[in-house]
Amino acid sequence: MTMSRILIIDDEKNIRRTFCMVLKSEGFEVAEAASGEEGLDAWRADGADVVILDVRLPGIDGLETLRRLRAEDPAQQVVMISGHGTISTALEATREGAFDFLEKPCSRERVVLAVRNALRVKKLDGEVRGYKQQERSRHLMIGESEAMRAIRDQIDRAAPTPARILIRGESGTGKELVARALHEASDRRDGPFVKVNCAAIPEELIESELFGAVKGSYTGATESRDGKFMQADGGTIFLDEVGDMSLRAQAKVLRALQEGEIEKVGGNKTIKVDVRVLAATNRDLDEDVRGGGFREDLFFRLNVVPIHMPPLRQRRDDVPLLAVHFLSRYGEENGLPPRTFSPEALKLITRLPWPGNVRELHNAVERLAIMSAGPEITPDDLRTTGLLDAAAAPGIAGPEGDMPGPLTPASIQGLGGLVKARQAFEAACIRGCLAQTGGNVSGAARLLGIDRTNLHKKIQAYGLDDEKQDKGENPS
Repeated sequence: MTMSRILIIDDEKNIRRTFCMVLKSEGFEVAEAASGEEGLDAWRADGADVVILDVRLPGIDGLETLRRLRAEDPAQQVVMISGHGTISTALEATREGAFDFLEKPCSRERVVLAVRNALRVKKLDGEVRGYKQQERSRHLMIGESEAMRAIRDQIDRAAPTPARILIRGESGTGKELVARALHEASDRRDGPFVKVNCAAIPEELIESELFGAVKGSYTGATESRDGKFMQADGGTIFLDEVGDMSLRAQAKVLRALQEGEIEKVGGNKTIKVDVRVLAATNRDLDEDVRGGGFREDLFFRLNVVPIHMPPLRQRRDDVPLLAVHFLSRYGEENGLPPRTFSPEALKLITRLPWPGNVRELHNAVERLAIMSAGPEITPDDLRTTGLLDAAAAPGIAGPEGDMPGPLTPASIQGLGGLVKARQAFEAACIRGCLAQTGGNVSGAARLLGIDRTNLHKKIQAYGLDDEKQDKGENPS
């Protein structure tokens, strides 16, 4: 178990020695400093669970040192000591956030009791902050659909364990949010959360980015540097788009998982790391394993607890909640008066396919918040910003199943590019044909010129199951 670290800041050498001897005999790690400036430097370098701080110091005095400590870390526990204590000094120290105030000379028992009480409060503060962070993270998982309730339940069950978790889902579904919620709800919440976007790092640099590098190990390595695994020591590392790593990098990650140790690029020293690994991907890793593009042993190591984030089209009931949340948050962050959506606008937004998922919806709502006027966002605002143009073509069939109109450059851009626009257009065509045939899949397939099995796959992919009615049909 890690020893609690106590920092003693006092200009009297005998006092420091006495306190050091007493606290070390009680099993604490102890550091000391002779001035406020020296103490602040030591605290910034190595931290401290509790600081014992004299009021009278050369240079900046104890009260000013206390202010600076608390300004940088409001949770820092500080016990003030003084040989010339007055009620006014004690009151001022308390107002500035001191946990306790001791008068010299103080007994061994009194010092140890003050330190242990401060540590107890620090632990309780950490637990309260962790609970609040956990609640905030869970509340950010917006949605009351069955799928989102199941994901929140998985987070609650998996977070307290050391298990590795692989989060799978399309781009924009919120995989990083799940990873952060898992970290905040774990006992590593006070440690770092380090994200690595494996897809954004050039292959020749990913090893040094993950594991660090020694000076001169490659062109441009002018000094030794720590990698992401070392930065995440004591916390969580999130390997986003893990499927994009090279096989060589995968082998090194596997070693880190198996042995809990790494080596810097160009180095020969083994470094122990204590990290929890969370990973995410939008790729079909099962297929990549079969094709030799992803190591099977690493896949099994990462996929201890799988969590699947469904696309937004498969949880349409959450779209209005998300849209209202994004609109409210944008207003709060930018000091704008409260605004809302008209019921008609919300219906139209809900029926869009959102191939870019939650990320695309968030960007669209932000665009609406910027470009529209008035306290309520209406269908006219959707048209003005180009969203309804995009909706009329690729995403929304009218009451009679109107077929899509022409796509515009603005609507293509709003949907996130040509591929997504094509997907949205195809979804609208299918929706229109289903409306025209009264939900009859075989009839819609004939109109579209594709076989019924293929149409079923597309209906499922685009989340259009509610619009088909194939009872009593014979499979083709």
